[in-house]
Amino acid sequence: MAYLINENCISCGACEPECPVSCITAGDDKYVIDASTCIDCGACAGVCPVDACQPE
Repeated sequence: MAYLINENCISCGACEPECPVSCITAGDDKYVIDASTCIDCGACAGVCPVDACQPE
């Protein structure tokens, strides 16, 4: 299982530096997690101010 970033994302970027495998990138209107690289650690969810990072 992986984490995904939902429509709540405000593109603040808090999640990106927390990812130990660098699977989070800036998309057109929100950040995106590469599910094939995500290790399901939840580090992104711990820092997201709007709960946009959720388990798949």
